Amino acid sequence: MTVPPSDPSGAGDPRPRPQYGEYASPEEQRARMKLPPPPVAPPAQTPMAPAVPPPPIWGAPSPTAARAGHPVDRVVTIALLAYGAVNVVLSMFSFFDLPAAATSIYRVMGITGDFTNVEAARGWGIAAAVVLLLGYVGTALLAVRTLRRGRISWWIPLVGAVVTYVVVYICIAVPLVGDPAFMQYVTSR
Repeated sequence: MTVPPSDPSGAGDPRPRPQYGEYASPEEQRARMKLPPPPVAPPAQTPMAPAVPPPPIWGAPSPTAARAGHPVDRVVTIALLAYGAVNVVLSMFSFFDLPAAATSIYRVMGITGDFTNVEAARGWGIAAAVVLLLGYVGTALLAVRTLRRGRISWWIPLVGAVVTYVVVYICIAVPLVGDPAFMQYVTSR
């Protein structure tokens, strides 16, 4: 890099005198050549945030989804899930003791005879209770996930209950169909 001489006459400096604006700044060069000033560049802009937020993680609510959900749908969905939870808890106690529940059902229906398929009823009663619990948990998870996404979800507890209870009733029907007193009652009607 060449250093400009401190003596403007160049008498004390052995270097040759600068020519053609060697030490001039770009602004000084433009002024000397009588050129217009350079165009002003716009200030650097920071990148804008995306207009659409990224998709949320599985269970995490997106900021727009919380506002997008309909409040009536939210209340109805939560009410149905709460009713389902109470129903699951009360029904599970009956299913764990299915032989006693079948005997009391026989009395209410007027079936003359005792429920005798006790061993099958115990196993199928536990199976019905497990199916009921798993069906409710799956339904609740799906409903909450849909709520967090801001979508209509009131129908999920209803469909979940229907599907779950179809399987539960099949589990209960197996020991009842195997009981002679119940089959006698069905064939006599």
